[in-house]
Amino acid sequence: MSKVIAVCNQKGGVGKTTTAVNLAASFAALEKRTLLIDMDPQGNASQGLGFLESQDTDIHEILDLAENPDNVTYENIQPAILDTSLDFLKVITSGPDLAVMEIELVNAMSRERRLERVMNVLKHNFEFIIIDAPPSLNLLTLNVLTAATSVLIPVQCEYYALQGMTELFKTIREVQKNLNANLKIEGALLTMYDARLSLCKQVAEEVRENLSNTVFQAMIPRNVKLSEAPSHGKPVILYDVQSTGSQAYMKLAEEILNKEK
Repeated sequence: MSKVIAVCNQKGGVGKTTTAVNLAASFAALEKRTLLIDMDPQGNASQGLGFLESQDTDIHEILDLAENPDNVTYENIQPAILDTSLDFLKVITSGPDLAVMEIELVNAMSRERRLERVMNVLKHNFEFIIIDAPPSLNLLTLNVLTAATSVLIPVQCEYYALQGMTELFKTIREVQKNLNANLKIEGALLTMYDARLSLCKQVAEEVRENLSNTVFQAMIPRNVKLSEAPSHGKPVILYDVQSTGSQAYMKLAEEILNKEK
């Protein structure tokens, strides 16, 4: 049975997609069968793995298919599951059409459970499924949280780091209460950390005080290679394995694996 981790924060620019792509790549490098699902209509996670064009079958088609539970078979989902440059990493891409799904779902039956139906099939084929959620608290995000086993929350080391967290935790509690009682907080991940800046240190301390045991020991530094890698269509582990960014995401993957033991 796989672990389904939603990487979620409605606040943009916190390293959400960077985390989804590079955590998935790190699990794959550790030879864990891993699937990355891009649920963000911007499709940045797809692009970060080299998929610059819309694919014939992407997550929009799969969610459309899942309107009828009888259609949700591995054979029907398989055309959307694409190989990547890492042997143990597959991806289901996204594209602009996914934004339309938000409108299509408004009046649909069981509208929050489309992705969950897909997960119930896929979780038998992968050890880790990482979902890059949209940067908003909408119906697509509700689908992600309903389908996930846990939520990983990237938190940028900046002055307004905790702003918006109240709303996110409120949404998570509502999902736990009404849609997915088993949803856990995987942890908060400090991103864009710069040890030279006293503000970063203060914010890191504040986040640890407020979120206590849920904050990962691994922290993601500000790193040029992390910023450059997506433009080359590669996770940082394939762009520069020695970079501090690559090493930080590997530490995060190992920390999550160690928690499972």
